[in-house]
Amino acid sequence: MAISAETFFLDPSDHGTLQARIQQRVAEGVLSGRLRPGERMPSSRKLAAHLGVSRITVTLAYNELVANDYLRARGRSGYFVSEEAPTPRTVAEPPRPAGRPVDWTRALGHRFSDASRMGKPEDWRRFRYPFVYGQADPSLFDHQNWRLCTLKALGQRDAGALLDDSFERDDPLLVEFLARHTLPRRGVLAGDKEILITLGAQNALWLAAQTLLNQRRAAAVEDPGYPGLRDILRQTRCRLSAVPVGPEGLDPAALPEGLDVVFVTPSHHCPTGATMPMAARRALLDRAAAEDFLIVEDDYEFEMAFARPPFPALKSLDRDGRVIYVGSFSKSLFPGLRLGYVVAAEPVIHEMRALRATVLRHPPGLMQRAAAYFLSLGHYDALIRRLGRAYAHRREVMAAAVAAHGLDMAGAPDAGGSSLWLRAPDPVDTSALALALRQQGVLIEPGAPFFADPTAPRRHYRLAYSSIPAERIPDGVALVAAALREDGQAPNAAPQQPRSAPP
Repeated sequence: MAISAETFFLDPSDHGTLQARIQQRVAEGVLSGRLRPGERMPSSRKLAAHLGVSRITVTLAYNELVANDYLRARGRSGYFVSEEAPTPRTVAEPPRPAGRPVDWTRALGHRFSDASRMGKPEDWRRFRYPFVYGQADPSLFDHQNWRLCTLKALGQRDAGALLDDSFERDDPLLVEFLARHTLPRRGVLAGDKEILITLGAQNALWLAAQTLLNQRRAAAVEDPGYPGLRDILRQTRCRLSAVPVGPEGLDPAALPEGLDVVFVTPSHHCPTGATMPMAARRALLDRAAAEDFLIVEDDYEFEMAFARPPFPALKSLDRDGRVIYVGSFSKSLFPGLRLGYVVAAEPVIHEMRALRATVLRHPPGLMQRAAAYFLSLGHYDALIRRLGRAYAHRREVMAAAVAAHGLDMAGAPDAGGSSLWLRAPDPVDTSALALALRQQGVLIEPGAPFFADPTAPRRHYRLAYSSIPAERIPDGVALVAAALREDGQAPNAAPQQPRSAPP
């Protein structure tokens, strides 16, 4: 791609002939590093038309730059920045003003950098054994049909969805598909005014927290639980309680009194994968009605309940409108999409929509319309079936490797999803373990950020399989087990043979 002619301009205050001034601008671009070796220059015709000079003036300037090794001519291909051009000058850092420096610790009204971090290396794909959660496997994604749906959304017929500022409104095609197809599959019935499109589940949870909570209200979360949610709730300055989660998820009887909002992941607890039984779901709704609190249900990964059919969503059992339902396409489609939704009573959605408008108006229209086409044309359901088969196979391979090496499974063994929750022997610190394993090309996720108490044991860790091929899983798990054994902390490999994985 050629450098745009609009990159160049002639300053009326410059001295010298037009030819010399063009040479000066090009040379300055090379010496500053803005024009890089190998890049193609604008044609002499385009640059002349843009600068309002004759074409011969530009040609003479280009020829002089070739003679000075700034440019190189390649026959009919045009002029290119020369690989032999002078290297960009290093500019000395300007002296800092001697005025009074800003005390940023005092000047900042809020601090958000102390939030729990679950970071991963930016080059995580370079690792051979990336057991990282929430990342997509390009080999499983339907690139062709997503491309076709995006091109369809770019068509003249959909120009309004692409070009218009929709203010507070969402894409009607996407909202209609959610209301008529996606939500009824979870037993949820909702009208257009009860649905809000968000930038993923994280944005949905933030909108819910900002709308429902303040420093005079109380909320409860699961422990362990999603670290990002705790950080969101701390921003509201509400009174926050972390409720321990058992093998069947949150126990409604364990909730403290005086709550205003409870945040739960009943269908697939984060991070253990536990599923809340139907009796517990009804008990939670009964207690919410008796004590007049609201429930925010994050229904993530329900599509990946391949071990058994998923239970109906908590929202589907709600008769009072107390449940605010959060869903997302980021896990099932691809995380870079950042598209989710909230389903709630109309007054709640009305306030969330107004809050969203003050921050970002609405999610990008192109992405909403492309997703609407991808869903309505049946590509999404086909993708979910393919992901379900692949994840079920990978989970069985990983479970077999975990059993073969005697590793301790701390989460639900048959919960589906895209990860396993494990526990190292005491007193292993899995944060240190994770750093050591990186040297061997293995990425695991330490479990400490999931716990509300910073003094909780640091022995848990998560192994995800959404982005690692099945054939690499056994060797990666073996490296994890070997790292534990090197410290004399892991049990010897179990004598039984791994179960054979399905084809």
